[in-house]
Amino acid sequence: MQKATFGAGCYWGIEAAFRKVKGVVFTSVGFMGGNFPNPLYLDVCSRITGHAEVVQVEYDPNIVSYEELLNIFWSIHDPTSLNRQGGDRGEQYRSVIFYHTPQQETAARNSKLKEQQSGKYDQDIVTEIKPASDYWLGPDYHQQYYEKKKRN
Repeated sequence: MQKATFGAGCYWGIEAAFRKVKGVVFTSVGFMGGNFPNPLYLDVCSRITGHAEVVQVEYDPNIVSYEELLNIFWSIHDPTSLNRQGGDRGEQYRSVIFYHTPQQETAARNSKLKEQQSGKYDQDIVTEIKPASDYWLGPDYHQQYYEKKKRN
């Protein structure tokens, strides 16, 4: 199994999109990229931690490639929108790819360049590409949030 970590706005929708992908064996939502140890959800929302809301994906590369996950990432949000997605605003909603290996970094940078040159966007892509750092799990009630809401 391998890990991939993406930020693309509110993590609930991102997680839901990746959970549908064949070859994704586990997902969780949490926070990465900040400078505040063990942040709580309210800390991140207060914009004092520097973290992004992210989904961490564990996947089987024999079934789904990292490049396919990148294609999904680009398709589920607006990568030209700085620190916001839809009505959600703040640096915690930024578009970011956290890479776990040098191969992921190369793939992410190539993918971003391909997207920028595709002609799909009127503005520049603002997606950050950064090394993975400490991952802080989000609250239990936010894990698989949409699936839990459907049950209620």
